Amino acid sequence: MKKRIALISEHASPLAALGGTDAGGQNIAVAELAEHLAALGYEIDVFTRWDDQRMPKIINWRGGIRVIHMKAGPVTFIPKEKLLPYMPAFTQDMLHFIESENKPYKLIHAHFFMSALVASDIKQRLGIPFIVTFHALAKVRRIHQGKNDWFPDAGFAIEERVVAESDQIVALCPQEREDLITLYQADPEKITIIPNGFRPSEIHPIDKLFARMALKLDPKEKILLQLGRIVPRKGIDNVIKALGHMRRAHNFTARLLIVGGQANEPDPAMMPEIDCLQQLAHTEDVSDLVTFVGRRTRDTLHYYYSAADVFITTPWYEPFGITPLEAMACGTPVIGSNVGGIKSTVIDGQTGFLVPPDDAVLLGRRIMELLSSNKLRMYFKENAIRHVNENYTWIKAAHLTANLYERIAMQNPLRAEDENDSLSYIDDSFESLIKTIKKSRGKIRLLTLDAAQAIYRSLARGGKVLVCGNGGSAAQAQHFSAKLVGRFEARGRRGLSVMALTADATFVTAWANAFSFDEVFARQIEAHGRAGDVLFIISSSGESPNLIKAVRAARQREMYCIGLLGKEGGAAGELTDTNIIIPSHDRERIQELHLHVLHVLSHLIEQQLIADDRNIVQAPKQWSMDRLQVVSLSGKTLIKRKI
Repeated sequence: MKKRIALISEHASPLAALGGTDAGGQNIAVAELAEHLAALGYEIDVFTRWDDQRMPKIINWRGGIRVIHMKAGPVTFIPKEKLLPYMPAFTQDMLHFIESENKPYKLIHAHFFMSALVASDIKQRLGIPFIVTFHALAKVRRIHQGKNDWFPDAGFAIEERVVAESDQIVALCPQEREDLITLYQADPEKITIIPNGFRPSEIHPIDKLFARMALKLDPKEKILLQLGRIVPRKGIDNVIKALGHMRRAHNFTARLLIVGGQANEPDPAMMPEIDCLQQLAHTEDVSDLVTFVGRRTRDTLHYYYSAADVFITTPWYEPFGITPLEAMACGTPVIGSNVGGIKSTVIDGQTGFLVPPDDAVLLGRRIMELLSSNKLRMYFKENAIRHVNENYTWIKAAHLTANLYERIAMQNPLRAEDENDSLSYIDDSFESLIKTIKKSRGKIRLLTLDAAQAIYRSLARGGKVLVCGNGGSAAQAQHFSAKLVGRFEARGRRGLSVMALTADATFVTAWANAFSFDEVFARQIEAHGRAGDVLFIISSSGESPNLIKAVRAARQREMYCIGLLGKEGGAAGELTDTNIIIPSHDRERIQELHLHVLHVLSHLIEQQLIADDRNIVQAPKQWSMDRLQVVSLSGKTLIKRKI
């Protein structure tokens, strides 16, 4: 049965368009997270405030996702800064909905502090655990915006309560984690950093000339891009001032495209901020260089990102910032503020530049530096595409979030009694391994030393070691051989003559097909084994016929036989000279201890050979030959003094 998760995003609906007054990064984050979690097998319900009478209460949005509108105040748009008084009604409507469906949620993921207030109240009533992604912290916002922050002061106390009562907090970047700890005294153990991402199938590089042709832009013009919500804190005025400085001080010009707003065509009457920016452009004498594009749908954004030479975002503060990721995903270098999430996603000097948020002169210099160097832009482009695809995709964010959900759900005392308790299994498996280790240590320590000495003696006098096993033991045979032929810990030592009989897949499959799998190891021992060599078999049971026949074939050639076994050693254990038997009937524990023993053997053998090499010296001419012993190592004749 699929696990049901409730997402709460009181003002940022996944249905909202990008670029409106209250539509931005949080809307995208909630939408993308919901879609990718549904793809991982979760049933997702997104609860958001009902603000449009044309919308039904429940929308089956996409596969496995419902958007459920909560009645909280008038069914019309209300700025998010004025929504707090309606949160009790939001909580009551959500409680009623949950109780009416009688299908409990495993967990609630709240987005923003008002959603977290709802989740906290529901937890008190129903015991459903919740996690919170704040997207922006009230105390940080107030520090940077001052009187321009219109959220009520009550938000401070609400966030403090949520930090204390939440089961886990998702921080979008290291700076947010630090702010939670220093400003809210959050428990560091409760904070998990999971950055937002981008969707590679939606945001990806396209040819710059093609993108400009599609957007009807001048193919030869140098183009800067600013994209997102048009609000004062985004620092668009800083970019316009930088354009003015570039023109006045350096006679350097570039086109600035500003994408965003409430409408497809910019309307200063609807958005006073556009009017302010237009007046600033006139004052800076760059009105001819600034183009307000208006709002654009997400399916066209990668054209704008790809058409631009440089993407610029210099907000006063930014909790995370999705647009820099999307620009880098399209191969466009980013000049961003050295604040918040931007300073963790943009690598200064590698994928773009970081600048102070209010230094138009330095911003102008960085713009000119980038626009003047095709080589630098190409360097940033290659780094940017690789950087974001490795670290910032929504599928990665969804997996990290799902892991967090599972950890929280497992700790929930209200989970179903018949639900698999994975954490208990993990704990039990560690306890079982610890018990097996303690039980084995006293029984096999001397036998392990004996086996190491036998292998060392054979290798030191020019012999070889043949290793074999079946299934998982075959993999361990190859692992052990690789450590000895190559190296385990010691650098610069010579290679050792060790062969995994399972490694010759052509022989193993051909011989087994034409003759018998029971003979695959014995036949190779007939070909490669010599008196004084060592046969090392690995088996959890010791009952495999091909291993038993291998031991018998080795004995006929006067080879020394060692068994790394389990249970009681089986029939093979009765034939080998030295048996290292793990006292367990659990195959997994046997194999785990087998790997540990192989590492111990590798260490002991290496150390003995290294000690021997230190005693080997080139023979001085004055030494008498009857006092010397000739030793051949690694194909080189060396001399060792006789004792």
